[in-house]
Amino acid sequence: MTDNGKSGRRGRPVLFAILALTIAAAGAIAAVPGSKPEPKAAYPDMWHPDWLLEDWWSLDPLDPGRRKRMARHRHYMDHGVPEPYRGERNPYAVSPEVVAEGRALYAANCRDCHGAVGMGDGDMALAVSPSPALLAFMIQTPLAVDEYLMWSISEGGALFGSDMPSFKDRLSIAEIWKIIAYMRAGFPRAE
Repeated sequence: MTDNGKSGRRGRPVLFAILALTIAAAGAIAAVPGSKPEPKAAYPDMWHPDWLLEDWWSLDPLDPGRRKRMARHRHYMDHGVPEPYRGERNPYAVSPEVVAEGRALYAANCRDCHGAVGMGDGDMALAVSPSPALLAFMIQTPLAVDEYLMWSISEGGALFGSDMPSFKDRLSIAEIWKIIAYMRAGFPRAE
């Protein structure tokens, strides 16, 4: 061989041309109308190239609002409710009279933050931190037992850094139970 390795270089332009045509053909096939693009994952995908941009490495992945919102839940799961609220049960059955009274009490004391039907969208919702609980959903969870609801409404959120006010000095125990009965009834509107 006297060409000093130059014959290998002559084949490179052909190889690059073939590679470029292959890439162009793949792009053209992907752009065919009716072909489906690969769906984007609805959850963080470690194989997605943007995963490195996520803040996975911080010690506390919850923002301050979420941390405040979860503090009461975590406390309840770890310790239960404080002694005065343990074993509390609503003495009021869900009846039209109780629900009507609960609706009026809710409207006067809770609606401004939690919204008309417990969706956290009241007029004052943006002024409190963390944002108000979505009571319409929360009331349907296993966490929403009577003792937890009585404790939450009575004591408010001061212990957890939340703007939720305490109602134990504003409302009677009977009034709080009627609000809870109204929430359990599904926030029905007046007829």
